[in-house]
Amino acid sequence: MLEDVLNTAKEKMAKSCAVYERDMMGLRAGRANPQLLDRIMVDYYGTPTPIPQVGNVSSPEPRLLVIAPWEAKMISQIEKAIQKSDLGLNPSNDGKIIRLVFPELNEERRRDLTKVASKSAEETKVAIRSIRRDAIDQIKKLKKNSEITEDDQRDAEENMQKITDKAIKDVDEIFARKEKEIMEV
Repeated sequence: MLEDVLNTAKEKMAKSCAVYERDMMGLRAGRANPQLLDRIMVDYYGTPTPIPQVGNVSSPEPRLLVIAPWEAKMISQIEKAIQKSDLGLNPSNDGKIIRLVFPELNEERRRDLTKVASKSAEETKVAIRSIRRDAIDQIKKLKKNSEITEDDQRDAEENMQKITDKAIKDVDEIFARKEKEIMEV
């Protein structure tokens, strides 16, 4: 029973880290990354659909993304979705494909991106600590109901802290990689 509480918390923390890492992949760092378009939705016959599901997305050059929609009539929809997004890019099309040119990042934009990444990292850490708090509450409840001993409770709380420390370290590593990527470009 105690193992279930710890394993559940560990899984939730791992998912939080995975979500943060996926969010950081979507953060533009000056390079053209097709994953930037994964979260931008296009109206495809009344259904919000991610851009990669309505066309082929490729990166022929480091600062260029090319979107080749499977249906030509989707070009205007895709352009509108990109313009509405927070990417800050202006798409251009030739009637068959859409090109997204990524400009060089200036120093101010780099600092802004680092702040966004840092804020998101802190939110993820708060979520991880919340998971820890819930797990420790469950452990205390087990002790209160005399399902575990005080030693078991202390050991479980120590293990929970170790799991939490590892998850927070993982978030810090992801942030450090992203910060390095932003500053290098």
